[in-house]
Order: sequence, then structure tokens, then C-alpha cells
Amino acid sequence: MKKHLLRRGGMLAAVVASIALAGAVPASAAPGDGSAYGVNVDVKLLGADAVKLGPLAAANTDGPTSNSTVSANAAGILTAGVINTSAVRDDNSGAVTAKASTADVGLPLLKAALGNVGIKAVEAVCTATQEGVKGSSTLVGADLGSVGDVDSNPAPNTQIKVGLGPVNVATLILNEQIKNKDGSLTVNALHLKLLGGVVGALGSGDVIVSSATCGPAAPPMPLASGAGLWVGLGVLAAVAVPVGLRFTRRRSVA
Repeated sequence: MKKHLLRRGGMLAAVVASIALAGAVPASAAPGDGSAYGVNVDVKLLGADAVKLGPLAAANTDGPTSNSTVSANAAGILTAGVINTSAVRDDNSGAVTAKASTADVGLPLLKAALGNVGIKAVEAVCTATQEGVKGSSTLVGADLGSVGDVDSNPAPNTQIKVGLGPVNVATLILNEQIKNKDGSLTVNALHLKLLGGVVGALGSGDVIVSSATCGPAAPPMPLASGAGLWVGLGVLAAVAVPVGLRFTRRRSVA
């Protein structure tokens, strides 16, 4: 009888210990990643040198998790004020949140086609949880010249054709949402694509303002790390100690 109780107690303790320490084995899925930046310019205008600027104020879940810059200027292409970004991962839940906000955005490149283009604030946000990945964009005080005002929360992948006369020379994409092959989602609040190769083209390349990428979510916190370790040890104690006391009590009676 004594041997039977001791064997049972040992088996239960081993099972609970194996559960508690299971997190010590590396997970098969990589932790959830997130990133964000405020401005990225990569264009080649006709008759001019290539212009590359950014990504500015880049943030990443692996660090730095937040970033900022006071202004951005690509002469004749883009102007912007303060940029703030963040990308954080909650190791307990595996959730990822990334955000980029850019103030006082101007696009002088489009003046010939649309007139003065200005937006007081451009923000992209994405979140990844165990339920899935989602994103959104907000444009505060957006005035796109001849296009006029736009919705402050445009539908995903809203496209505005930019023309010089009858020729489309660019496409302005608002709240661009790209589902990547690795399961992550990229949200570009504003993406200007120059259509090179057409008659009357301004040039070729891309201007992106406020971009956030995140997901898929990481697995929740492994049981054997941080608070999970103490939970597992608590369960182990709750099972093993009563069994040990029972065995000792029976032995003393005998």
C-alpha cells in the first residue's frame, strides 16, 4: 500500500512538472513581430536624381519599441511635421500593436495635378491577437486639392487616380492594407504610387506616409516562463504535498 501511494504521488508530480516545464522547449512558431515608420520616399522624377528618404522614426517590437522625429522634407515631393511611432508585443497574451502618426503632411509633388494637398494628421494602426489581425487608418483634416475632402476613416484600399489632363500619372491609395505571406498585415495610411512609363509621367516610385505592420500574434506566454512558472509550481505543490502528507500519516500510524 505504501509503495502504491508513493508510486502514484511520484507519477502525478512528474506529470504536473512536465506540464509546468513544457514551455522550456522552444515554440515551433516565431514570436509575433510588429513594426512601424512615419515616412518612406523612394522615387525617380523625370530629369532628376533619385530621391530616397527613410524609413523615418522606425520602431520595432525587438527595439526600439517607440521612436519619433520632429520633421521630414523631401524637396518638391513631401513635407511633414512631427512623427511618432510605436510597436509593442504583450508577452503574456502574444498580442502585437503597431502605430505610426505623421503630422502636417504636404505633397507638393501633386500640386500641378491636384493643387495644394495637405493633411493635418495621418495615422496607421494594426493589431494582432489570437482572434486575428486587423488594421485601420485615420486622416484628420485631409484636403486633396481638386479631389476635395476625404473620409477621415477611408475604406481599405481606397484608390484615387491622379491625372495630368487625360493621362493618369499616379495613384493615391488611402488606408492601403496588404496581407503578407507570413500572415502579417501591413497598413499604409497613405501611399502615392507614381506610374512611370506613361506619356507625361511625373516619374516612378513610391511615397508612403504612416505605415504599421504586425502579426500574426505570438503564442501566449509559455507556462514555464515568468508568472507561468510560478503557476506550474503552485499546481505541482498542490498535488504533491497532500500525497506526501498522506503517505507520512499512514506510515506513522503503522
